[in-house]
Amino acid sequence: MPFTYAIGDIHGSLNKLKSLAEACRKHADGREMRLVLLGDYIDRGPDSAGVVRFVLGLQEEMPEQVIALKGNHEAWALAVLDGVMPAGPWLLNGGVTTLESYGVREVGDLPTAHLDWMRSLRLSHNDGRRFFVHAGVDPQKPLDAQEEAVLLWIREPFLHDTRDYGRLIVHGHTPLATSKPELRNNRLNLDTAAVFGGPLTAAVFDDLQTEPLGYLQVA
Repeated sequence: MPFTYAIGDIHGSLNKLKSLAEACRKHADGREMRLVLLGDYIDRGPDSAGVVRFVLGLQEEMPEQVIALKGNHEAWALAVLDGVMPAGPWLLNGGVTTLESYGVREVGDLPTAHLDWMRSLRLSHNDGRRFFVHAGVDPQKPLDAQEEAVLLWIREPFLHDTRDYGRLIVHGHTPLATSKPELRNNRLNLDTAAVFGGPLTAAVFDDLQTEPLGYLQVA
């Protein structure tokens, strides 16, 4: 029976990601495993370029087992590239560190392959028990009718809504004040603020129960 490991917001924290990926491998102990990455690979942390290269390497090694979702920070960088949003707010929210990690001055100077990868990222993954997404969902709409901006950016009213979505919503995006994931009746927040000094967290799932079996963390 495969294990699924869902990993919260990374934000350039390459060393933590490498250690957590290895912890997932050790936990799987040779059994089939899947990785679901919840987005926000870039910005704020010290090595966004390294994180993207590492995830690309994982996907090359395990193309069917690594599911990388888009975060609002990837979408933000692409919006700046496309001229849809001004560069200033993105730069102030971590974009500067991303450019520095690549050794470039503008988002358009990032490697084309990395920009194409960001653009290709999926918005969600539904495994039949869980609905994995970066930010959350619109409580008023079914899961198959969600808008892209909601999946990438929403906080309220999603965070305080208690309805049953028919799936456990596994998300990040909203940093938690403690190092512990937040499990509620209808959602699980895995953003344990790795880039702000918290641990990087993976929730461990199997196909027999919806709730996590436990968590792996790297400080």
